[in-house]
Amino acid sequence: MEIFGVPLQAMMSQLLLGLVNGSFYAMLSLGLAVIFGLLNVINFSHGALYMVGAFLAWMGLTYFNLNYWVMLVLAPLVVGIFGMIMERTMLRWLYKLDHLYGLLLTFGITLVLEGVFRSVYGVSGQPYSVPDQLAGATNLGFMILPNYRAWIVVASVTVCLLTWFVIEKTKLGAYLRAGTENPKLVEAFGINVPLMVTLTYGFGVALAAFAGVLAAPVIQVSPLMGSNLIITVFAVVVIGGMGSIMGSIVTGLLLGVIEGFTRVFYPEISATVVFIIMAIVLLVRPAGLFGKEK
Repeated sequence: MEIFGVPLQAMMSQLLLGLVNGSFYAMLSLGLAVIFGLLNVINFSHGALYMVGAFLAWMGLTYFNLNYWVMLVLAPLVVGIFGMIMERTMLRWLYKLDHLYGLLLTFGITLVLEGVFRSVYGVSGQPYSVPDQLAGATNLGFMILPNYRAWIVVASVTVCLLTWFVIEKTKLGAYLRAGTENPKLVEAFGINVPLMVTLTYGFGVALAAFAGVLAAPVIQVSPLMGSNLIITVFAVVVIGGMGSIMGSIVTGLLLGVIEGFTRVFYPEISATVVFIIMAIVLLVRPAGLFGKEK
């Protein structure tokens, strides 16, 4: 069976590839949206922390024989703690300044992290095997579904939706939003707003590390893996609307699928289709698809 002259199996394979890429876009843009929406910081180091998460998974297995499932929990925890130290010691002093200062600081952190891993491991990339429980594939009749790629989509969407639910539908999320808009009022209720801000930043970067561990078995673990992805992720955030949680999730998944189908029908623009869409969206709706017009 063919659709527009393309075999159905090829179409479904590209759909799956698009969903996998979209899952990474959604996870990373979600972390950026959480940090910008709640803390008003443009975190350019997000891609580097995604890379660190993947490297921690590889190092845990290589040096300490810690399997994938352990590192899926441990790597985001370590990166989250590192992020909280960053927020406490550096970012905290920049909140009242122009966004450019936070962008420059996090860009500098990116260069330091990438430089350290480059000097130790080079740029050729390190292989990381798929966990035994998710090895192999399932025959669906119309396509062969690799089990690990299906897991990436399910895990990413689940984490993204849980994050949206906590921030938008719970009392904790209400405190977070109120604490960024009127911190003195929230502190009057006995809530430690600076600690809440630190934990929020730690959680945002932990999402990047979680995505890095998910990515480790499907791509080479390399110091450049974050820088190759972060520009596209920023485009996703802009299209969805800066600071919009649901916008990041929906836009990330949707753009991944569009990018995948573009590889089938018009491969020449597959690498730039996200930026073409960003330009069109900004012309029509500068605040993004889900952003609030000021």
